[in-house]
Amino acid sequence: MGILPVLEWASWNISFGGPATGSGPLSGPWYSTHKTQLLGVLLAAASNFLISVSLNIQKCAHLRLACQTEPKPYYMSKLWWCGITLLGLGEAGNFTAYGFAPIALVAPLGCVSVIGSAFISVLFLKKTMRAADILGGTLTVTGTYLLVTFAPNVSQELTARRVQNYLVSWPFLVYLILEIIIFCLLLYFYKRKAVKHIMVLLMMVALLASLTVIAVKAVASMITLSAKGKMQLTYPVFYIMIVLMATSCAFQVKFLNQATHLYKVTAVVPINFVFFTTSAIISGVVFYREFQSAALLNVFMFLFGCLLSFLGVFVIARNKKEEHLQIPFIDYGHIPGQKLTGKIQPDSHSSCYGTLNNEDDSVKSQS
Repeated sequence: MGILPVLEWASWNISFGGPATGSGPLSGPWYSTHKTQLLGVLLAAASNFLISVSLNIQKCAHLRLACQTEPKPYYMSKLWWCGITLLGLGEAGNFTAYGFAPIALVAPLGCVSVIGSAFISVLFLKKTMRAADILGGTLTVTGTYLLVTFAPNVSQELTARRVQNYLVSWPFLVYLILEIIIFCLLLYFYKRKAVKHIMVLLMMVALLASLTVIAVKAVASMITLSAKGKMQLTYPVFYIMIVLMATSCAFQVKFLNQATHLYKVTAVVPINFVFFTTSAIISGVVFYREFQSAALLNVFMFLFGCLLSFLGVFVIARNKKEEHLQIPFIDYGHIPGQKLTGKIQPDSHSSCYGTLNNEDDSVKSQS
């Protein structure tokens, strides 16, 4: 009678990381090897979900202000400031996640904010749940599980000296030269030839984003090591990376704003997610050598997970209608002494509402 409980207890320890040795997902050896990376994954997923909540709160604040008879500026709304605060916390969490997990793992988790926003909008903004949202969410969750499971395990400490060595390594120098050439060509067509296609704009964003994530990873890792007692903030490379991070991020936001101004958000979001994730993974492979010792099967399954995440984001954003705020207009028929000589309803592609003439002038013109 004592054998069965002993076996059950042993299997429990093997599966959930007890004293017994085993190969379960939460076993002792696995957890001790991946605990830092697991912390980065959880932090990145929670931060991206927090970002989706913050964006929906801000949109809810704008909708409430638009419905008021005397709308106030958005920065006077406590709800809007609540959304901004959550957005700042989410971005700070994303920044910290790069200090614990590889770029190839943190960057694709941006899909959490896309699927989170799709489902939260149903609760907050009373939108209708579409079949595309469920299908896209399923694809994205499946892809996220695969890329988290088969992501590279980078356990090396990213010190300032190691970052310096990576900066002068020939793979990164070749990669940087190619990036500069491609970016200059795109910038030439953008400035000189006035080519403002969505692909051109978002490719420039992605090229800048690859430098941003390299710098963010370096800065976050050096701050993390300094917090553990291994001071890294006295090295010049730390401040070089801060300057690179701020500069590339500023120009990245500029071109991204240009893309959202010229094209629909439903087109910009999925394409930008694919370009950003791809460039981030490539930069992690070249600069930090994240897949250097990975098995071929792991690489294939990781890329397959990324592909499923890309498809899921595209399915969610596909045919999604953009909402416009309803602005109340004055009924011109109630203006004393005025006569409407044009159409009451405006043209769908124009802001003109017809012509208002003085009644005396209209009578003279008829005579």
